[in-house]
Amino acid sequence: MVSTRVGYAGGTSESPTYRKLGDHTETVQVQFDPDTITYTELLEVFWVNHAPWERRPVQYMSIIFFHNGAQEKAAIESIALQEKNSGRKIYTEVRPFEVFYLAEAYHQKYYLQRIDELKDEMQTVYPEVNDFVASTVAARINGYVAGLGTPEGLVKDLAGFGLSVQAEKKLVEMVSILHG
Repeated sequence: MVSTRVGYAGGTSESPTYRKLGDHTETVQVQFDPDTITYTELLEVFWVNHAPWERRPVQYMSIIFFHNGAQEKAAIESIALQEKNSGRKIYTEVRPFEVFYLAEAYHQKYYLQRIDELKDEMQTVYPEVNDFVASTVAARINGYVAGLGTPEGLVKDLAGFGLSVQAEKKLVEMVSILHG
């Protein structure tokens, strides 16, 4: 993944916020390099990380927003495969992407922001919120802190993060604990 941002999409009200969401759904926008991970592989990650067979209110709906016909087709096929493999009805909707509203700063890279040592270091490197949100490094670290990624993957990625020795140690410790 190149970057991730959390925000709101799918509704008609303009400039939603967490407190005034209107008819939007909380979403994650993913920028990815198709030479590194395919759209189909992203869909596989999507299915592993939530419960699509539960009906949810609009705020928490399961929606795949597509940008072109190939993505739409892949999403629909992916739903059919999930239903077949699970034997359960999938309530995920497939809709064309229209507009994405960035969520408030405190929602961005949520897991990373909960770890003071990492948060402080990222704020030094990315003092502007937009730079922090757009950062591939922050997205990758957030994923590791959230329990995604392996200790072996972290060893490969760590040098590219540009962290201090103290922050590296904290991240390695956390990932080791998460993978027990």
